[in-house]
Amino acid sequence: MKPTLKLFSILLISIGFSCTESNPNVGTSEITKWPEGKIGAISVTYDDGIINQFTIGKPIMDSLGLPATFYIITGKVEGSGKGKFIGRDPKEIIRETASSKTDSSNFFERASLIAFTGTTEAEDYHARAGSLFESGKIQEAYSLIDEGYEKIRAGKMVNTGEVIFHNNAEDTTSWEQYKSYAAQGHEIASHTVTHARLAVLDEVNMLYELEQSKADLLKFLGEESIFSAEGPYGTENERVMEYAHKIYPSLRNRMPETWLEEINRGSKAQPGDSEKEYVQWQRGILTRHSFEDMKSWIDTTLNHDNIWLVLVIHGVENLGWEPKTRDELKEYFSFMKSTEDQIWIETFRDVTKYVRARQNTRVESRFENGKITISLNSDLDPLLYTVPLTIKTYIPEDWTQAKSSDQKTLTIQEDEKGKYVLTPLSLAETQTFITN
Repeated sequence: MKPTLKLFSILLISIGFSCTESNPNVGTSEITKWPEGKIGAISVTYDDGIINQFTIGKPIMDSLGLPATFYIITGKVEGSGKGKFIGRDPKEIIRETASSKTDSSNFFERASLIAFTGTTEAEDYHARAGSLFESGKIQEAYSLIDEGYEKIRAGKMVNTGEVIFHNNAEDTTSWEQYKSYAAQGHEIASHTVTHARLAVLDEVNMLYELEQSKADLLKFLGEESIFSAEGPYGTENERVMEYAHKIYPSLRNRMPETWLEEINRGSKAQPGDSEKEYVQWQRGILTRHSFEDMKSWIDTTLNHDNIWLVLVIHGVENLGWEPKTRDELKEYFSFMKSTEDQIWIETFRDVTKYVRARQNTRVESRFENGKITISLNSDLDPLLYTVPLTIKTYIPEDWTQAKSSDQKTLTIQEDEKGKYVLTPLSLAETQTFITN
């Protein structure tokens, strides 16, 4: 069982005399929707581990002090578990395709194997069959697999020579480099072992794609890299989600919560129409998107208080799917930086940790004898949910100063409910506030 925490913080302000406080808000506390009382959040995410993301995109973000999440295909990294088919003898499966059509009893096994039969054309059959299957075109997916195996049996399946965006030969980033990027504040996370169409894999091969990727990230980078993941092609397949949510605490694909509205990349829904506490609004940054298009997403985030804008980038400069140029990224990230006083820009992992902790933590406080005592109660694991929550506490109108127990001065602010102070508090922390 996860530990239930009861955390205490005490704010003591010396006022020099006793008084009767008329403001009923004094001594009350709340956890702000976003850290430091900001009005929204942005996570910049990159898919596929394309080398230009690290040689062009990352340096631009580093120069501006902006963190990013990189969902990498771990099988491409030297030293990792590689892609493979797990199951019966492939020759036996291929022989069976000559005498029996593909149907629901054998589709997942055949779709899992075909990508590992030795050609790029066969990999494409796997990907296209997955696309048909996820689009609800089940019989078409079966027929395509039959067509592919007919080619394999006839020796007509070939290497096409076409560029596979997520498997560029140039992508040679090492685990040592990834470890240094993580140490700089970026999130390095799973995009599976081979970028497979998870929805058409049988159980053992799907689990290998998810679990081997996690194992390598844990081995080479540590716990912080196995919190979030992204299933390739943005899959929302229910069967995949059921498996993946048992392996990773958070998925960019889906994050089902009663308090969260999810608007994924293909949706035209408007985030401002949602009344949920939070809206995760995903936008894919594509070649055709102008600066004004992309700026409008940030402007929308600024005009509401519940939007988490999740940006998805693939290609950079001249490499990868739907690439954006160096200059376009520099202009956009610079504008994003200019909004940092109002928008929290953080990794997908850390935004997830904050909003989930806020929704699963209760705050209580009381004002007596010149002290405001704050207590947090959470059922979440403090070793996993490590992002501090921001506590907003209302203080008496005649208080002119406040310092925390570590003698840091707390800035006194004011809104329509009265004077207040903000202070960070982690789930694993006990802190006492005291005046000069």
